[in-house]
Amino acid sequence: MKIPEKPPNEAERLDTLSSLNILDTLPSAKFDRITRLCQRLFNVPIALVSLVDENRQWFKSCQGLGVSETSRDISFCGHAILGSDIFVIQDASKDLRFADNPLVTDDPNIRFYAGYPLKSINGCKLGTLCIIDKVARDFTEKDNEALSDLGEMVEQEINSLQLATLDELTKISNRRGFLSLAPHYLNFCKRQRTISSLAFIDLDKFKYINDTYGHAEGDRALTAFTEQMTLCFRQTDLIARLGGDEFVVLFSNTDKNASFGVLDKLEASLSQYNRDARRGYELSFSYGIVQFDPEKHAGIDDLLEEGDALMYTCKQQRKSVQVAGNKS
Repeated sequence: MKIPEKPPNEAERLDTLSSLNILDTLPSAKFDRITRLCQRLFNVPIALVSLVDENRQWFKSCQGLGVSETSRDISFCGHAILGSDIFVIQDASKDLRFADNPLVTDDPNIRFYAGYPLKSINGCKLGTLCIIDKVARDFTEKDNEALSDLGEMVEQEINSLQLATLDELTKISNRRGFLSLAPHYLNFCKRQRTISSLAFIDLDKFKYINDTYGHAEGDRALTAFTEQMTLCFRQTDLIARLGGDEFVVLFSNTDKNASFGVLDKLEASLSQYNRDARRGYELSFSYGIVQFDPEKHAGIDDLLEEGDALMYTCKQQRKSVQVAGNKS
């Protein structure tokens, strides 16, 4: 038996899945309707919407199985999310990757499997819409097209959940998405005894950009600033737009001093962007950094409050320097 490999973007994939708040939720008619249709259309005993978590595959919709999850190590879906096309096994008993898999040798005695990889808005493969039979069978081009159509319907339902946690303009997490993900980050830090820091960031002179150049240019400024943050921060860092010109980043395994270094890198990157863009204004930001202390901070709200206060102090100091400079 071959254990499925982890995708290169596994950390981002798991973060995206977690942000949906869909795991271990009650059955949904929207998904059950599609798996029932799969059963009838393909004449199979089993049809699933399977979401691949860190160590398991969990079934948001399950027709024909008496369990709600199985181990990821023995999952067919774990293999399916490694590619972009429908993953088809015509006879698992004759496939070296699956012949001795307990899902093949024991109940439910899988022989045929076809799984459509479910893509999130950011491209991560979260799981599959899959059909399973206990006898070997062919999978035609028409079957491929039909399962793709149904898989896209499942994706639309999942993406509607993700849109509720994404900022429409910048395509990073919004406040809701951040507040749902951040506690998982902090709990992980507690368990692993690793350091985490939060930077509360405010784009400088955003009102001036809007008033002088128009709201469309203001949107471009926000998008450009987000792109610079994405370039400078790691994929394991949680970035969000809280609203307006306020952003936040939760750094994993990073102390306060190291966080200052990362933001220095962002400032340097913005300086280069300003020289290249020549848009009539320059992008800059103020920030406050807080290192997570489980003894001091009850949760993410405490970090945000302290970070916001430090950012405000930073912004006032910058204004004072500018006023002093103008007077001189």
